[in-house]
Amino acid sequence: MSILSLTTLKELLRLSLPMVVSQGSFAVMIFTDRWFMSYLDATHIAAAMGGGVASAFCLSLFMGLITYANPLVAQYYGAGALDKCPRVVTQGLLLATLCIPFLVLAGYYGGRAFSLMGHDPAQVPLERIYFQVLMTASFFNLVKACLASYFVGIGRTRIVMIADVMAVMLNIPLSWMFIFGKFGLPALGIAGAALGTVVATVFGVGLFLAFYLSRWHRQQFEVRQSLRFDRGIMRRYLRLGAPSGVESFLNMATFNLFLLMFQSYGVLAGAAMAIVFNWDMLSFIPLIGLNVSVMSLIGRFVGKRDMGQANKVISSAFILALGYAGVLVVVFLLFRMTLVNVFRTPGTEFDAIAELAGKMMIGLCTYMLADAVIMVAGGTLRGAGDTRWVMLTSITLHWLMVVAQYYVIMVLKLEPLVSWWIFVAMLLSIALAYLWRLLGGRWRQPERLAMVMRE
Repeated sequence: MSILSLTTLKELLRLSLPMVVSQGSFAVMIFTDRWFMSYLDATHIAAAMGGGVASAFCLSLFMGLITYANPLVAQYYGAGALDKCPRVVTQGLLLATLCIPFLVLAGYYGGRAFSLMGHDPAQVPLERIYFQVLMTASFFNLVKACLASYFVGIGRTRIVMIADVMAVMLNIPLSWMFIFGKFGLPALGIAGAALGTVVATVFGVGLFLAFYLSRWHRQQFEVRQSLRFDRGIMRRYLRLGAPSGVESFLNMATFNLFLLMFQSYGVLAGAAMAIVFNWDMLSFIPLIGLNVSVMSLIGRFVGKRDMGQANKVISSAFILALGYAGVLVVVFLLFRMTLVNVFRTPGTEFDAIAELAGKMMIGLCTYMLADAVIMVAGGTLRGAGDTRWVMLTSITLHWLMVVAQYYVIMVLKLEPLVSWWIFVAMLLSIALAYLWRLLGGRWRQPERLAMVMRE
């Protein structure tokens, strides 16, 4: 049987393109916020990066668990158990509600980390404000993620695209008005950027609920009958989703520690990293859209017990991911300094920022193809329920990286570029490990897949 199929490629594109637009719109939102910050000063750019990553870290454990709704729903959808698909949403919303006390504590105490990590005193209060305002929408972020994952799982990715794009279309002008005090509003600065995101998140939840509770959807998927606790589905949710949550949390912890340690180099290094990660985000987040679609399709074919079709999904995904990443590598290498200068701030200090960021952009180009491999292989393994292996491998490599970063930054006090290339090496190692697991085939053994589907 051929592992390449034009039909499968078209189906993957049908699912992926709306998700690429959806994830890309999120990237544009973050990019625009950082761009608005550049009109203030470099400290605001670095603070938005630090506060945003800290907020994502506090959500990462719960987000990793709840977004496993995507492959769960896809597996039931592939098996023809349509009535169980919305029951996954109900269990996800119950889990999100149980997370509220932990989110409140994280929002209250999490802002102390910035000063403990030795950040610039001028940067710390800005990071804290940005972080705490974002955390007020943390529950709504989980609800939104659960509903979005559900619609991806049943193959309705256009709904996710519509809701996310409309939320971003609201967010950008709102942030502009709140940051700079337009139309009679007070100029809130970095707090305004976070407030615009909060309002847009709540608006996005409303849009998803409108689709979920619409008549056509209620009738097709028996939504009213799904509003109850389901022990079997909850057990599967926790068994398969918990490793994804733990992986997301611990990996985000290492990234956050790396970021916080790196920012101890000072505002100039922190601003350079923020600029590079902004461009990284614009390239990486569309790959997340492909990753989400791969998880959905693999989950669907696991539910159908059709691994021949799963092979076609994998090969089609690699063609799309590597082709996309390869083009961006060329563009980013040729125009890296032009891209860095998009974020030029007032004053002469930006020359030093641009010099460092330009060198870091070479590292970004080095690991972009690795990101493509990670997104396809990781999406396949998670969609097939191989979440424990992914968790153990990814956590191990991330924590080896952060130990190395501690010695490089805090003990040996080597220059920022040494730290950056250790980060690049970690991503290349993860890509090779995932590819080895994917090609090995243990994850596709019939007895393992039967265990994945067991409630």
